[in-house]
This record gives sequence, structure tokens and C-alpha cells, in this order.
Amino acid sequence: MNRPDSIAPTARRAVAARPRRTTALALATALALAACADMQGIAPKAAFTDPAALGANSAAAATPITWPGDHWWRAIGDPALDRLIDTALSDSPSLRIASARLDQARAGIETARAALLPRVDGQASVTQQRFSDNYIYPAPLAGSVDADALLRVGGQWELDLFGRNRAALAAALGQARAAEADVAAARWILSTQIATSYVELARDIELRDILVATQAQREHIRQIVSERVAAGLDTRVELRQAETTVPQTGQDIAATEERIELGRHTLAALAGVAPQRLAELAPRLAGQQLLPPPAVIPADLLGRRADVVGARRRVEAALAGVDVARAAFYPNVNLSVFAGLHALGLGDLLDSGSREWGVAPAISLPIFEGGRLRAQLTARSAAADEAVESYNLVLTLAIRDVANALTSGRAIDRQAEQQRAAQAAAESAYALAEQRYRAGLGSFLTVLSAESSVLAARRAGTELRARALENQIGLVRALGGGYSPQS
Repeated sequence: MNRPDSIAPTARRAVAARPRRTTALALATALALAACADMQGIAPKAAFTDPAALGANSAAAATPITWPGDHWWRAIGDPALDRLIDTALSDSPSLRIASARLDQARAGIETARAALLPRVDGQASVTQQRFSDNYIYPAPLAGSVDADALLRVGGQWELDLFGRNRAALAAALGQARAAEADVAAARWILSTQIATSYVELARDIELRDILVATQAQREHIRQIVSERVAAGLDTRVELRQAETTVPQTGQDIAATEERIELGRHTLAALAGVAPQRLAELAPRLAGQQLLPPPAVIPADLLGRRADVVGARRRVEAALAGVDVARAAFYPNVNLSVFAGLHALGLGDLLDSGSREWGVAPAISLPIFEGGRLRAQLTARSAAADEAVESYNLVLTLAIRDVANALTSGRAIDRQAEQQRAAQAAAESAYALAEQRYRAGLGSFLTVLSAESSVLAARRAGTELRARALENQIGLVRALGGGYSPQS
């Protein structure tokens, strides 16, 4: 039998050139057949909405705007709130869920990147077997028992000539960046939810204090009425009216205390702690404030909103997915190689004559696939349209949220000014009505009416202070909670 090294040099060159000619011919044939898979007329159609068309200020700020900051809640000036949000950002299950999804997306990047690199595998096996007498094995191998030993290293590499794997990597990168924005959005939503619930709890505590003061005031009035009835200056009708107001206030106090307890439970759930840890939490509205927002809010500030960033990254990933589907119409070129030792019997495995190697270029091209590739490209294009329209929707809602917060802020300022004047007048009227009643110059119904006006004014003042804080938190939420995308 002729050994490979006994082949004449010319013949060896001819043999070596044959795979190259075969590969070139196969590639040329594949490119010629590429026209069989038609992708004409399939492409994404959705367009991005111009923020200026939605009323966003397109002018750039003269200096970079940093409002709200990354730890925006510290501007409220309440250490208890700072500790609560810091605890939540460390221990909240919702953030751990978002972080786990980010880890999955990052693993997808490594999977996609691995497809661009050659793959090397090792194989070692020993098979003890009896060779058939009635098969292809000649004597003395036929009928014998021996070991089939193999020691091999092989490699595969998809050349990615048409960019399918590179597009898949771009899609994975887009998804990972969207997941990063989702983590930031989860932090932003959680921090604003806690701050809003904290303000609501402070409002309910202040309303409870107003009711407690009102109850004491009504008890004082009841005592005055009782003294006047004993002196014959009033009837028992006025006394019954005064006695009715005291338990009514007690009922309102009990309902408010229920809201306070439920508010503490809400904060505990948001922070991921046991309700008992917040049993004594009693925030106050006094002293809580936020830094004033910028006078002008440019569109690029809205671009920092985490869900806007995430939607934009998903568009990038979806467009890369379209490129993946397009690349499937073109040939797929793979190169496989192997080298190793293969022998019958372990004793001959390391002999030089047991060497083997091989090179296997392969080209595959879809010729008839029943419309599957066009359907996949159509689906990917529709997914890209969906991602663009989702981005447009998120942007529209973001601009609406900012406009609502700014409008409400101006309205609350005007209402607060009127409320302060109304409360001052109500307090003065109540003091005068009480004095006249004491002096026997006014009726008890006048006192009750004036007292109701005072209670309503005090409640309105508390509600407006809480609304002002909640609205500022809402503006923080609308602008993204201080998120700054890295790229």
C-alpha cells in the first residue's frame, strides 16, 4: 500500500488544490443560488416620534442639568427616610429580580460572543469489542476481541461571512443594556414609591393630630355648654349637639389610625422588612422639602429617564434581530478540522502510524424552505416596529408626566396661598364665635359652624403640603429619578 509521503510532489499539489477548488466552487454556487431566497419588501416601517412634536423643549441647557441627583431623596432632609430607602435598595426582592434578569442578559452576551470564536473539543475513548466474522473486517481481525482506541482534538469555526453572529451579539448587547436600564428603573420606581408612601404616612399622622386637637376642643366646648345648661342659659338640645361631636371625632381618629398602621405596613413591604420594625415610625411634614426643579426642562433631560433609555436599547436589539433574520438568507460557511491518534489496540495508539487528521469545509444555503425565512424576517421586522412604537409610547407618557407635574405644582402653589388666607379667616371667626357664645351673644350653631370651617381649613392645609411634596416626588419620577445612562 502506498503511504501518503510516497505520493509524487506534483500529485500531492493536485490533491491539495482539489479541496480549495471544491470550496471555491461550492461558495460560488451558493452565492448564485442566494437569489432563490427572496427577502424583498420586508423591512421595519415604524418611525421615531420627534420629542418636539409632543411639546418637549428641544433647546439644550446652557449648562448640564443634574436635577434630580442620583440620591435625590436626601434633599428631603429626613434621615429616617434616607435609612428606609437605603435599606430597600439593598434588600428589596423587586431589585433582586431585576438584577437576576440583568445577569441572564449578560450571560446572553457571552453566549453570542462565543459563536464568533472557534470551538475546540477533545475526545478520548477506548472501546473493547469483538469484531464480526461476517462484516468488513478481514482476518485475523474478524472474530477477534480488541480495543478501538481514539485520542483526538477537533475544532469548528463558523466564518460568519454575512454577519449573522455579529448581529446576534449586537442584539444581546442591546438586551443587556435594556436590562441595566430596567435595574435603574426598578430603583427609581422603588425609591419614589417609598418617598410617596412616607409623605402619605406623615400626612395621616398630621391629620390624626388635628383630629385629636379638635376632639379636645370639642370636649372643651361640651363642658362650656354643660355649664350654661346648669346656669339655665342653654337647653339640653345644645348639650346633646355638643356631646354628639365628641364621639364623631373619635370615630374619625380611629379611621385615621387604621390608615397610619396600613401605611407603615406598606412601607415595610416596599423596604423588604418586617412590619414590627416600623411600628414606631412617625414622620412629619414639617421640614420636608425638595430642591426646586430647573426652570427649563430640555428634552435631553427626559432622555435620562430609565424606562426611556431601556425602550431605546430594546429598539437597538430588535433592529439587530432583523439583521440576524436577513443573514439567514445567505450561505453559512463552517470549517471543521481534527487531528489525533486512532488505533486498534492500546499498544499501537502512540505509534506514529496511528496519526490521523482531517479538514472539512462546509457550506449550507437554504434553497427551498417553504417561506420559513420570509416569515422569520417578517416577525423580526414586526418586533422592531413594536419596539419603536413602545419607545414612542414611553416617550409620550414621560412628556405627559412632566407636564402634569409642572401644571399641578403651579396649581398647588396657588391653592396653598388661598388656603392660608382661608385658614386665617376661619381661625379668627371661630375665636370670635366662641367669645360671643361665652358672653351669651351668639348661638351654639354658630360655634359649630365656625369650628367645622377651622377643621376643614386645617385638613386642607395638611393635604396641600402633602400634595406639594408628592408632586415634587412625581416630577422626580417623571424625570427618571436621577438615572444617568453610561452610553
